[in-house]
Amino acid sequence: MNVARATPIRAGDPGLRRWWLGLVAVTCAMTGCAESVSGTPVAESAVSVRHIDGPLAELLPSPAQFPARYPAVVLPAQVATAAAGDLDGVGMGDTVSPTHCAPPEVEPGGESAAVAVGTDDASRATLTVELARSPELVSRLRDQLRGCGQIQVSRAGAGSTVTTVLDQAVPPGTDDAIALRRTVVPDVGGAGLTQTMQTSIGQIGDVRITVTSMTFGAGQPDTAAVDEMFATAVAAVRGS
Repeated sequence: MNVARATPIRAGDPGLRRWWLGLVAVTCAMTGCAESVSGTPVAESAVSVRHIDGPLAELLPSPAQFPARYPAVVLPAQVATAAAGDLDGVGMGDTVSPTHCAPPEVEPGGESAAVAVGTDDASRATLTVELARSPELVSRLRDQLRGCGQIQVSRAGAGSTVTTVLDQAVPPGTDDAIALRRTVVPDVGGAGLTQTMQTSIGQIGDVRITVTSMTFGAGQPDTAAVDEMFATAVAAVRGS
């Protein structure tokens, strides 16, 4: 049974955090979190980038490398795809306006992404590291985001507003990188349902590194933890 499909996930849902963390526990029990991880392949591109050897699951930082306040697990394939959509504010099956701001559609084939997530229950925060194969340059994503500072996301009659602001400073160590702050505000619901995310995205060859700290309500993302895990992921990919 594909648990992620059976229980759809959408940014702004009241039970989003409880659903995600509960699904991690359930799926880990079913499949074992120590196994190789799958996620979201990306669309093919005419851009040619050098290939980085080694399975993504082996390049992914281990749970032991996360800060101690973020006990972490490696997500099984069923959860990894849903988690990636949660972190950019656009879930599977959502409608995006303007349409050109929608993330690339998932296509079959190719190596799947590898995702690990740590959770700080005391601050209601998560810290997520994703490695994915991408022939696209980070500069293309940068250009898209500059024209998509605010988008509307809807599904099944419910909607949210996703706002993205690019930072001036970018994280070091990759071929190209961006940093951004993103908020997801549901059209209906209290202030405690607002998601705030700080994300660093970089690329080394054909490996896209994405590290995100996500909080709910008035909590602020942990930028120091993002910097730490981004540097850890860069070192792992560079050393491959």
